[in-house]
Amino acid sequence: MYAKRILLATIVVSSSVALLIARSQEPPKSETGTAMTQAANAFLETLTDAQRKQATFAYNDKERLNWHYIPRPRKGLPLRDLEGKALKSAEAFIASGLSESGYDQTVRVMSLEEVLFILETKGTREERRERRHPKKYYLSVFGTPASTGTWGWRVEGHHISLNYVVQDGKIVSTTPEFFGANPGTIDAGIGRTLRVLAPEEDLARQILKLCSPEQESIAWLSKEAPNDLRGANVTQADATAPVGLPVSKMSGAQKKLMAELLSEYLQNMPASVEKERRADLDKAGLENVYFAWWGDAEQHKRHYYRVQGPTFLIEYNNTQNDANHVHSYWRNLAGDFNIPAKKK
Repeated sequence: MYAKRILLATIVVSSSVALLIARSQEPPKSETGTAMTQAANAFLETLTDAQRKQATFAYNDKERLNWHYIPRPRKGLPLRDLEGKALKSAEAFIASGLSESGYDQTVRVMSLEEVLFILETKGTREERRERRHPKKYYLSVFGTPASTGTWGWRVEGHHISLNYVVQDGKIVSTTPEFFGANPGTIDAGIGRTLRVLAPEEDLARQILKLCSPEQESIAWLSKEAPNDLRGANVTQADATAPVGLPVSKMSGAQKKLMAELLSEYLQNMPASVEKERRADLDKAGLENVYFAWWGDAEQHKRHYYRVQGPTFLIEYNNTQNDANHVHSYWRNLAGDFNIPAKKK
């Protein structure tokens, strides 16, 4: 019975991407901010007055910084309250802030809520549906989307928090950028395994596994993993000095894996954002990026890692539910939410 439920959950997740709107062709790099503004206005125009009021806030509203990734009450307009043209416009709006692969990943994370609805037994069916719904994700627009001035937006729900700021038609902030997965692994047999954030885990573990004893003593900081991300839902990332093994002391094979790991995170954003992040990374120097690991080295055991460079911070945690519950994010050490970080 349990295997059948797992298999059904896998089918639900695998087919859900096809049920949502197909992502339109990504706009040219120079037009990404403009396309995002147009998508925002197209979305707002489909709403009723009551829905528009629920979805919009002043740019300086404190809600803009109130980001989190747990299943708790949220402000904004949930996708499950939309249908028809309004829902399609909402999905196109979300897609404007992501690459094709990033959008697919977002849909898969959302779809895992259907898996949890099937697997969880606490409460009545109505209570479980209220708690777990693949469209219980909220859109919020801060300020007025326009070709001049500053505005922002967010799409957020359980295990997704994507935050953007657009200034004079240009995307100036895309962090915090959070993705999670629960279950991290759905195994329904040979050829029926789904792991939404698999590369982010596997590539990092391979770097650790290739460590020499000397490298391991530097990179593997503790056999105990912290219970969650260090930064959790704080407004600005903790920009303390990096720890662990620098890329400058890695082997060629490890450097290649690190490049692949960084690409897994970078490729979620639109091409123009990825290009800018890569340029910042290249300017600061890949050799100045550090890798650190906490917890067990084996899959299905509690673990956590951190990748930190002069301009960014990645944290990844897989400790809950017998290490089958992933939290991960990309933060901008210059400042999230288009707010300059305080220098320490």
